[in-house]
Amino acid sequence: MKFKLLNQANLMVICIMSCLSWTPVTFSAEFIFLDLLGNTLPSAKCQTEESARTRASSEYELSRYAKVFCETQGYGWYVEQRKSDGKTACEECKTAPGKHQCHVEDIHVTCKRLKPGSAGLFPGEG
Repeated sequence: MKFKLLNQANLMVICIMSCLSWTPVTFSAEFIFLDLLGNTLPSAKCQTEESARTRASSEYELSRYAKVFCETQGYGWYVEQRKSDGKTACEECKTAPGKHQCHVEDIHVTCKRLKPGSAGLFPGEG
């Protein structure tokens, strides 16, 4: 029988692979979640009711305000999920009869932030 001798490089690779297979690797980070309800602001311009309602409940407006709701909680908060789009409410403009301003009420947003101390982030240590 012939045995092939392992050179030092092959032996090192085998040692590293065996160490990695026995070492549990965890890359978990903990998060803090916060559920918020918020209202959007009415548009500055008076429009027909259908046009104002469409603009107020557009995907762009809802996403933008969801982001603003989370960011107002402080540094590091961002949108995890928008759970509900709320309901659209309209009011007639006082300066222009027949025209309306609309906004969305009760947008339900879940915000997420990395928990301090997890994933190597220790307060006061840089």
